[in-house]
Amino acid sequence: MDTPSELNEVVLPQTVVGPLTRAAIFLVLCMRQDEDAYTRLRAFCAGLSGLIRAVEFRDVEAGLTCVAGFGSDGWDKLFGAPRPAELHVFHEIRSGGRHAVSTPGDIFFHIRAKRMDLCFELAMQIMDSIGDVVSVADEVHGFRYFDDRDVMGFVDGTENPRGDDAREAAIVGREDPAFEGGSYVIVQKYIHDLKAWNTLPVEMQEKIIGRRKLSDIELSDAEKPPYAHNALTNIEENGRQLQILRDNMPFGRPGHGEFGTYFIGYCRTPRVTELMLHNMFIGNPPGTYDRILDFSRPVTGSLFFVPTATFLDDVTTDAPDAPESADAPSSEDSSPVSSLAPMAVRDTSLRIGSLKGEKDE
Repeated sequence: MDTPSELNEVVLPQTVVGPLTRAAIFLVLCMRQDEDAYTRLRAFCAGLSGLIRAVEFRDVEAGLTCVAGFGSDGWDKLFGAPRPAELHVFHEIRSGGRHAVSTPGDIFFHIRAKRMDLCFELAMQIMDSIGDVVSVADEVHGFRYFDDRDVMGFVDGTENPRGDDAREAAIVGREDPAFEGGSYVIVQKYIHDLKAWNTLPVEMQEKIIGRRKLSDIELSDAEKPPYAHNALTNIEENGRQLQILRDNMPFGRPGHGEFGTYFIGYCRTPRVTELMLHNMFIGNPPGTYDRILDFSRPVTGSLFFVPTATFLDDVTTDAPDAPESADAPSSEDSSPVSSLAPMAVRDTSLRIGSLKGEKDE
């Protein structure tokens, strides 16, 4: 039987792993840079779970959840030391005419539910609470499109891990004991040139994606070119596939000719997602870049750490200890993969060397 001290040590993750929903709001905020704002935001973090429950209770069957993440600078200002082992500013990638941009963001909210009105209500309550101490860097309202397809017409997320595999892929383990139960999340907002995409024959679209458009069946290795999206984002090491947990959503404004996909990838280490992006923008080998990027371009790019719900509940308004400089990578480091040390729990090294400054051949 568990003792009271053991029960008190239970750490509850945020709802990173959950079912797909019909609606989502993605909100990236930048903090006002003063101590009063930091104090207000710490108090907000401590009360966030209660705010979510209050809105969720209006329709408990709608599955409202909210995940809160924090950027590298935002973490230092709000929580200080210790800091998550692999938290850093999102590293931009440039290759040829392709550019994975790095954009500002201190706080990220991923709000999702079966109903958009619940997402909207929670986003409104969040901004009512902290709107005067933050500015909005980006806001996207996403929707589930037909049978889980993106606006380019292909099913998105077929190979997402499920159940225990999803938790293994997305949730930090004993490799960083102070932050076990947390997660890293990378987000990018992609804008698509649908007119150009739709001029391609379906057979060419299928080669670019690596799957059949109608049936969603994966192309055989003989049919799939090296630049296929699902070939470049398939990361294997020591014969083992390394996965991330995606919850991408279409978005758009037809009246403005804007059509896009909001990419969101959770992982227990950002290195896996960063390697996927390296393969997409530079190629593996270099030059075999993801041809989707001839029709899609990211206009945002940020990395956040998602602490546990227990961590947020325990936040106080006190100013934190300053993090040691050795633990905070410089924002001027433009390498797309910042840390290549092996994870303690997995046989996963990603010993791929530095990717800084690579260009197409």
